[in-house]
Amino acid sequence: MSKMKTGHYPSRTEDKARRAISRPPCTHVRFIDGRLIEFRVYMLKLAKLKVKIQQLQDTLKESRGFIDNAPVGYLAISNRGKITEANLTAASMLGFERNKLLHRHLADFMVSADRVRWRQHFAGLLKHNEKSACELFFRRGDKESFLAHLDCLSYLRESQEPVVRIVLTDITERKQMDKDLREHEEFFRMIAENTEDFIAVLDMEGRRLYNNPSYARIFGATARLNGTDSFSEIHSDDRERVKQIFMETVRSGTGLKADFRFVLSDGSVRYMESRGGLIKNSQGHALHVVVVSRDITERKLTEEETRNFAFHDALTKLPNRRLLSDRLIQSMAAGKRSGYFSALLYLDLDNFKPLNDQHGHAVGDLLLQEVARRTSNCVRELDTVSRYGGDEFVVLITELDADKSRAICVIGHIAEKIRGALAEPYLLVVKMDENTESIVTHHCTASIGVELFMDHEISPDEILMRADFAMYQAKGGGRNSVCFFDSNSPKLFGGGQLMRDHHVEV
Repeated sequence: MSKMKTGHYPSRTEDKARRAISRPPCTHVRFIDGRLIEFRVYMLKLAKLKVKIQQLQDTLKESRGFIDNAPVGYLAISNRGKITEANLTAASMLGFERNKLLHRHLADFMVSADRVRWRQHFAGLLKHNEKSACELFFRRGDKESFLAHLDCLSYLRESQEPVVRIVLTDITERKQMDKDLREHEEFFRMIAENTEDFIAVLDMEGRRLYNNPSYARIFGATARLNGTDSFSEIHSDDRERVKQIFMETVRSGTGLKADFRFVLSDGSVRYMESRGGLIKNSQGHALHVVVVSRDITERKLTEEETRNFAFHDALTKLPNRRLLSDRLIQSMAAGKRSGYFSALLYLDLDNFKPLNDQHGHAVGDLLLQEVARRTSNCVRELDTVSRYGGDEFVVLITELDADKSRAICVIGHIAEKIRGALAEPYLLVVKMDENTESIVTHHCTASIGVELFMDHEISPDEILMRADFAMYQAKGGGRNSVCFFDSNSPKLFGGGQLMRDHHVEV
């Protein structure tokens, strides 16, 4: 530090003042108690922060559409304990349609033993306005109960009553697994050679050095496996990916999970879930790779069955209302891009109830299955035949034609083809017992309503309503006929007269 001309070294305050004066003019200064205090105004940083906040808000807005399909349930609860919002996952977990959850008390869906505890917990949430969590048993519709973890947050909206947000996670399986692990940890340690899992020790290139007896279920004797390539039986579409995971485990020493298909000698396929880990020597060098695998075929099949159950009718295996709604929205978007018309056909059987009354619901189910088969045979694979409920079916025909007249002609012939197919006699084979069958002959026709649409001129619900209305006009006009909805006439929905033609001569 240099001396000043006064003959003394500058004090820290003086030195700080000199540095402040020499800085760029963006710095604002003022004096307090004779000392120079500098204040920098970070306007640029604040502006960047504002932009970031706006970006986060935009991202939050865009992500709302993904909340419905989140892997956990989301609920909003009023200060009275009633459900005001719920995503589809929460509705599925509780076993009800979403609209049947709203405005009901959350406690209604809990087992009775946990309701008092929830009310106490909920009261504390409203009082303390902070995060909290609890675990409670819920009942899935009218079926079995399940244990859920609730992450709760209470907050006040400006000039509004408090709202409680809940993240609902089904932890039944996890809790059960934790319990089983605690109870059987020592036991499993002693019976590695008898475990149902597949345990293999491999060299650094994936050749087999040891396989536990579980592999005998796949290969027979395990002795002949020594020295063979562990990747050779993996499905060709999965093999390279599994090799990459294996090499990453060798490189990093971190066990990675791999799901893959295992092809048996008879050509059948098993789904496997594996995780590897390194065996190291005393110097920390990798010697071998141990891989523990599990056959998850049944789980995969169950998951697939669950997905099918969620989107398909259990009796006919046709798409249900949920899947139909999704495809209808897709077809409207496709029509906007292509400029092609699509059509919705609403079918109702004309002579179904007498069959049920005379022969019972089992025979009625056979008829519904045959109706599903005949209708599906009349359309393309890209079209959708859906069982809408009872003896009602909805058919979605896409990409007809850009010209409306030609589109009407095409859909008219398709509708007539379906009507004719469904009017043929039904020979229903009924099993009386293990060795006896009976054939029930039944004559049944269908009334069909048709709505032509393109783009988003009207909503999906209105498309269904118009086709439904046209179907009822077909019934009123003598049944076994096809009716088109005409949106130009002012008689229905602000305009609508039905154009009916028993044989659709277009």
